[in-house]
Amino acid sequence: MTDATRNARRRFLHTTGTLALAAGLMPLAPRKALASLPDGRSLASLPDARKLTFDHTHTGEHISLVYAVGDRFVPDALTSLNGFLRDHYSGAVGVIDPQLFEVLFRVRRELATDKPFQVISGYRSPDTNSRLRTSRGGGVAKHSLHMDGKAIDIRVPGVALSDVRDAAKSLQAGGVGFYQGEQFVHLDTGRVRYW
Repeated sequence: MTDATRNARRRFLHTTGTLALAAGLMPLAPRKALASLPDGRSLASLPDARKLTFDHTHTGEHISLVYAVGDRFVPDALTSLNGFLRDHYSGAVGVIDPQLFEVLFRVRRELATDKPFQVISGYRSPDTNSRLRTSRGGGVAKHSLHMDGKAIDIRVPGVALSDVRDAAKSLQAGGVGFYQGEQFVHLDTGRVRYW
C-alpha cells in the first residue's frame, strides 16, 4: 500500500468515524450545534450535505440548516424544521415528512438558486384546516396533506412563480398546485397530480 493510499484511507476512516459520532450525538446536541461536528467542522462542509433555508411570511422567522448528509437525515435538524413549520395559527407542531425536504432541495437545485424559500403554510392542525375550509370559500381540502405534514406552500423571492411550479412538476415527486392570485406554489409528497 502506498503512502498516498494509506493517507486517503486514513482520511476516509476519520470522516466516517466523525459522521458516525455526529449521528449518534445529534439527538443529544443543543440546538446551536446543528451546524457543526464534534471536531468543529461545519456539517455543510461534508460531501453530500443537503441544506435548506426558509423565511416564514407569517411568523417572521428564518432558519437555515443542513437537514441531511448522504442518505441520513439529521434528527435535530428535522426537529427544528418541525417547529419552524408549525401551524402558525395555533402553534401546534406536527411531524413534517422528511421527503418533503428532499423535494424542496431538488426544486432549489432545478432553479439553480440559493434564495430562501418563503413559507406561506407548512403543518396545519385539523382544527385550523376545518376553520380555513369554512372561511376560505372552499380553497382548502377537507383531507389536506398539510395536516399530515406532507405539504408546504412556498414561493422564492426573485423567481417567477411559474418557474417554481415548472421545476416542481419536472420532478414528478408529488402534487403541485399553482396559486397565481395568492402568490404561492403548493408542493406535497402525495400522488403526482397538478392543478
